[in-house]
Amino acid sequence: MGAMPVFPPSLTLAKLRLPYGSVPANPLLAEPLHLTKYIERMGTGTRDMIRRCREAGLVEPEFAVSDGFVTTVWRKTGEVEAAQPESQPESQPESLERRVLALLASGPLSKAAISGALGQKEISGHLNQVIRVLLADQTLEYTVPDKPKSRFQQYRLTDKGRTLLATLGMEKRS
Repeated sequence: MGAMPVFPPSLTLAKLRLPYGSVPANPLLAEPLHLTKYIERMGTGTRDMIRRCREAGLVEPEFAVSDGFVTTVWRKTGEVEAAQPESQPESQPESLERRVLALLASGPLSKAAISGALGQKEISGHLNQVIRVLLADQTLEYTVPDKPKSRFQQYRLTDKGRTLLATLGMEKRS
């Protein structure tokens, strides 16, 4: 069993809330991940989490060191969807599918608009995959069916999608 992770000497819990330089545990691994855009920016993860919680109207995450690095994200009352760690990608498609369905409850949206509403700077491969799956199972449909690659293409819920949304208790509320 390996040693538990600890902060580098230059980083403290208090510094996580302030701008700090990246201190990767393995710089040889971090650099190519950054250059290939697998990770967005080095040294900004905790501040990004804090900013995104604020933007979503959530309580800021608490950070603690206990047998390693632990993050606790507090949710608003009534929030039903639990945060899933990125290390469990098999659980993410369902939550992303639900979020896409909920966004489309208000009407058709382009892929870029869906991505933006999800807080993404670009259309992710994961979002593309989820949309392909929802199209294939006829939960979504194109607004311009004869031209799937049209720059004006948007996506809307089918009857099946609206039924699924109602079943999940996420239908549009007037």
